[in-house]
Amino acid sequence: MTTMLKRGAGILMPISSLPAPYGIGTFGKSAYEFADSLKRARQSYWQVLPLGPTSYGDSPYQSFSAFAGNPYFIDLDTLLEEELLTKEEIDACYWLDSEEEVKYDAVYYYRFPLLKKAYERSRHGETEEYRAFCAKNSHWLDDYALYMALKGHFGNKEWMKWEEPIRLRKPEAVKRYEELLREEIGYWKFLQFKFYEQWEQLKNYVNGLGISIIGDIPIYVALDSADVWTHPELFQLDPDTLTPLRVAGVPPDAFSDDGQLWGNPLYDWDKIEETGFAWWKDRMRASARLYDVVRIDHFIGVVQYYSIPYGAEDGKTGEWKQGPGKKLTDAINEAAGDAKIIAEDLGIFCPAVKELLRETGYPGMKIIEFAFSGDRFNEHLPHCYEPNSVVYGGTHDNETLVGYFKPEARQWWELQYIADYLGAAHHEEVPDKVFRAAYGSVASVAVFQMQDVLGLGNEARMNTPGTVGGNWKWRMKPGAFGERETGYLAFLVDTFGRF
Repeated sequence: MTTMLKRGAGILMPISSLPAPYGIGTFGKSAYEFADSLKRARQSYWQVLPLGPTSYGDSPYQSFSAFAGNPYFIDLDTLLEEELLTKEEIDACYWLDSEEEVKYDAVYYYRFPLLKKAYERSRHGETEEYRAFCAKNSHWLDDYALYMALKGHFGNKEWMKWEEPIRLRKPEAVKRYEELLREEIGYWKFLQFKFYEQWEQLKNYVNGLGISIIGDIPIYVALDSADVWTHPELFQLDPDTLTPLRVAGVPPDAFSDDGQLWGNPLYDWDKIEETGFAWWKDRMRASARLYDVVRIDHFIGVVQYYSIPYGAEDGKTGEWKQGPGKKLTDAINEAAGDAKIIAEDLGIFCPAVKELLRETGYPGMKIIEFAFSGDRFNEHLPHCYEPNSVVYGGTHDNETLVGYFKPEARQWWELQYIADYLGAAHHEEVPDKVFRAAYGSVASVAVFQMQDVLGLGNEARMNTPGTVGGNWKWRMKPGAFGERETGYLAFLVDTFGRF
């Protein structure tokens, strides 16, 4: 089978993790500098985490919208250049003094008042660009802006706790609040206009360097989201109260005795199919605008999904249900245009998932951290790869390479096999040997976290699944991705023909 992705290498680096002076990475100067560093390192791909607006817990996989962008990523210095903010206003904010950690509390507290000032000074509403943006995105933008304005009006409570008429989207209530919150609705539309304006400029720059952007599309959406509030009929909700009937998660496994209770509402696939998968097509078209390559997170959910009763305390009481399968991937392909697809097919082995990958031609994923704890034909071992795949050292949900391969963290027999397989004389050589094994494999794309390029330990881990608090915070220090790192990656690219 011909691989869908050009042979190459890439780095997983979230926008939030970029160095920037205002508490969190943005689409500003440091993003362009990072792209230049990728070019020097001869990388073909830059992978980012989902770009949607985040809620409690700061997870990019729990967003207020499947279509909107995160206002945190709007660059303040660009607004300064546009004379929408002053330097004194920006400097008056306390962004805290840690370069290695996102300070979400400070970002939340200070950024939105600054953005409100920029909105009040902007004359965007008079421009043809803004009118065209609103018209092009009207299928989600109007509902999202109203939803966010309503959240502010109701003290940031989730929509399930709003007054009943607007919670149930009664037409008269919608009309009344559209009038009452007209100014706030305009503000939230402005933020989306600026987000997309700055992102598209950055993306065009990155693409101009010959680098493609890989972005995630979480298979599920958050219960507290404009998507569920606007389209409750597409989810497994009680028709009268709109509370979930069943929610998403995963069953107990080797990593969790209780399984995982994610709490996302499950799709009503029959209803979605009756619409011709219209909402999913819109979502895929939006993702294809944002990214060159779309990684579908938790791809197993397309084939079968784990259904847990609403109100359960863990993932033990769920059951597997059949998903839409090829009907959905056909709809995704129809909407994807020129964008490529990666299927995150990790987790429970499912023959039907492998069959669907063969039918669609989507490349699956391999994780070298998963390679050494099974038999000699573990699918994550490089000698078992097929060309149509993407290999990672580890993902945002895993330990860093340095953290994972510490001798005290592994069994003796596993350490011996790692040494034998990788040709490592000492455990400190293992991370470098993992890079070489991935780059030298037949997998079409090799991707490593930025933390692993920098040789960082688990203090830099991005996320520990099943936990809340302390995640999604790591940031790269300014200047860390220097000549030594870019030069070595360029050497690996040349050595193993990933150009």
